[in-house]
Parts: sequence; structure tokens; C-alpha cells
Amino acid sequence: MELFLRSRKFEMIRTTFCILVVFALAGIPVMESRPKTQAGIKYSALNCRKHRAVITDFGAVGDGKTSNTKAFREAIIKLSPMAADGGVQLIVPPGKWLTGSFNLTSHFTLFIQKGAILLASQDESEYPVVPPLPSYGRGRDAPGPRFASLISGTNLTDVIITGNNGTINGQGKYWWAKFKSGGFKSITRPYLIEILFSNNLQISNVTLINSPSWHIHPVYSYNVIVKGVTILAPIDSPNTDGINPDSCTNTLIEDCYIVSGDDCIAVKSGWDEYGIKFAMPTQQLSIRRLTCISPDSAGVALGSEMSGGIKDVRIEDTTLIQTQSAIRIKTAVGRGGYVKDIFARRLTMKTMKYVFWMSGAYNQHVDDKWDPKALPVVTNINYRDMTAENVTIASRLEGIKKDPFTGICMSNVSISLAPKAKKLQWNCTDIAGVTSKVTPKPCSLLPEKEKPVDCAFPEDKIPIESVVMKKCIA
Repeated sequence: MELFLRSRKFEMIRTTFCILVVFALAGIPVMESRPKTQAGIKYSALNCRKHRAVITDFGAVGDGKTSNTKAFREAIIKLSPMAADGGVQLIVPPGKWLTGSFNLTSHFTLFIQKGAILLASQDESEYPVVPPLPSYGRGRDAPGPRFASLISGTNLTDVIITGNNGTINGQGKYWWAKFKSGGFKSITRPYLIEILFSNNLQISNVTLINSPSWHIHPVYSYNVIVKGVTILAPIDSPNTDGINPDSCTNTLIEDCYIVSGDDCIAVKSGWDEYGIKFAMPTQQLSIRRLTCISPDSAGVALGSEMSGGIKDVRIEDTTLIQTQSAIRIKTAVGRGGYVKDIFARRLTMKTMKYVFWMSGAYNQHVDDKWDPKALPVVTNINYRDMTAENVTIASRLEGIKKDPFTGICMSNVSISLAPKAKKLQWNCTDIAGVTSKVTPKPCSLLPEKEKPVDCAFPEDKIPIESVVMKKCIA
């Protein structure tokens, strides 16, 4: 009986071998084994999907060398009809998937599995050239157009980029070196993710590293959630902002960890005369449970491109470590617009150059056509319940002459100074406000209230904070 089984096994092996030889001689391709997808992964999302596909279905090869730009682009095109029929999710399994820029579609989920790495191509020809944003008038790096972002989308509804901690690697070293050497004189580097004129956007549970420039840039969009995202870039890498909500309404950023060469979060709304004309503010923004490390920039920056206005921003339960400043307002004559109704509480800071920083002379302009009469309004800025250790300078607050920053309130703030702290701890010009229970003692332009007060923080929620995620399976 044993001899019979061995004979049968040998016969099956020999038959299989003969079939393979015949296929090879006939020129018929033999399919190689594909990376295994992790089936049945549960995740939370704005919407679940009726249909499912894997990037290998479209000829992608996860060897880190083969360009998969065509595969990703074709996948989106071919899956679009399914997206319209109950939605579709495209799975990126473990492997290294080299790709250039590609556009997403509506009712679509890009799910990057654990062990999967999207590698951004360093071949400039794999990035289409696109016009400047209308609220900027030029690229951020240089006058002229921009390279499209690695992952892009315009006029979309219901778009999700998520995973179980898969990675998108921007391979920024090439772009940083060329930028520092002056190689981009008429075009701007690509971002990692940029979604424009869209609504119901979710980016969650992924790791983003080494973007050529900004990592996440939702712009002219509504109902945006960025949750559970890790962003990592060298602290000396140029302009590698973490998350930049730009002319967006109803946005939630929570549970993110960011190490960056620039601002961890930069809130924007257009630049000089172009932003004034476009007139789309960033408003209803909630930032909570952020951890930030950025030695040369801010935890949260408001501006400097704020010409469309920034209002109703809520920042809470945030940790800042070895960061230049906690919350920095950046603006200038010519910006126009406003920064108002800003609320921050429960910030913990360790090893900071500044705690509070406002700059009214951030004089980077689009061109020479900016309006010197376009003065920004900065008012109703509220900070409360904060502790900071090892601080060099407590506060640098510089408004604009004949256009002071007003309505500043600080309460229950304790700042411990570094061994080599500066002698002048509060540098205040062209500002007005009040303080309560703040140490060290603030400047005379921020007098102590006779009776203790708590600076304002809204009791209501912005709408996106009440959204209930659905339980989905990848």
C-alpha cells in the first residue's frame, strides 16, 4: 500500500512537471505565487465597501524595484464602476510597492496592510505637472506649477486611506537634496497625500514617512478625519509638515504622533491676494491627543498662509516634546484675513524654546502685488490649563503696529524655565489681553485679572466629532 501511494505521488509530480514544460515551450506565462493578503481584518471607517480587489489583480509586483504606477492607475479606473455600486476597497498586501502619482475615486478605500510599503517613485516623470492652487497663485517652493502628489484626488465623495499600520514612504531624500541645492526653480515638490474639493475624507491607521514636502494636505474640503496616523521625517528635512488642513471645514485630527522637520500641524487658508480673493476659511477644526516633536517649528501653526481666514480651532490634550513652540500664529501685513476664536487647553510641554509665539512680521509674499492695506485680524485667542518644563523663553508676542493682536487670554499656565533660560521671558509688542494664574509673571500688556478666571473653551462639539464609525472588514 505504501509503495502504491509513493508511486501515485511521483506520477502526480511528473505530470505537473510535464505540464509546466509544455506551457513554457508554448510561451504561456506561468503565474508566480502572489503576496498573501491578510483576510478578515477588522477596521473602523466612515463607510464599508461592497466590493474588494487586490493590487496584484492588476499586475502589480511588490519587489520594491518594479514600477507599479500603471497598475495603481488602471486599478482605480477599472474599479470606479464598482465604487459607484456600493463602494470598493483596494487592498495593498505585504510587500514593497514602488509607484508614482495616482488619483483616487469616490466611494473608495485604499487599505494598506501591515507589512505593505508604498514606495514613492523618485522618477519625476511619474508625477504629472498640475497648476498652482487658486488660493496660492503659485507653487509653495517656486513660482509656477507643482508636481502632483503621490496620492491625489479632486471633487470626490467618501474617500478612505487606511490600513492596519501599513506604510507610505515618500523617499524624500532625493527631493530634499535637489531642493536644498536650488534645483526646483520653477516647480514645487510633490506632497504625499493631497485631496482637493472633496467631502467625507478619512485618513487613519497608517504610517507616513519622509515625504518630499508636506505629508497630508486636505484642501477646499469638508468633513475630514485624520486619526491614528504616525508621521516621521528627519528634523532637518525641509518643509515636511505633518498635517496641513487648508481652507477646510469640519475637520478632526486626533491620536496622531508626528516627528517633523517643520510644523507638526499647520492650519492654512491661502496666500496674500490669492487667498483673499478665494475667500475660503479653515473653520470648525478640532485637534486632540496629538504628540509632536519638532525642534525647529511649531506643534500647531496658524498660518502663515491664512488670507482666507482661520476660525473656531480647538486644541486639547496635546503633548509637545523638544518643539520650538507650542502654538504659533504667523501672519504679516498684506495677508489680510483673520485668525480668531482659537481655543487651547491641557497642553503638556517638555523642552521648548517658546511656549507662546505670535509673529506679525512673517514677510514671505507670493509676489510683489500684495496689498499693504490688507491687514490681518488676530483676536479672541484663548490658552488655559498648560504646563511646560525646561523652557528657554515663555512668550514672544509680536503684533502689528496700528493693527494689534487683541483678546488674548491665558489662564492656569505653569512654565518652568531651563537652566540657561533668557533673562527677558515675556517679549510683548502691539498686543492686548489678560492673564490669570500664569507663571512666570507675564508682560504688562497682559495684566493679571483681579479675580481668577478660566479662559474660554467651547462646551459644544463640532459636527465631525459626533460621527460614529462603522465596523468594516478588509
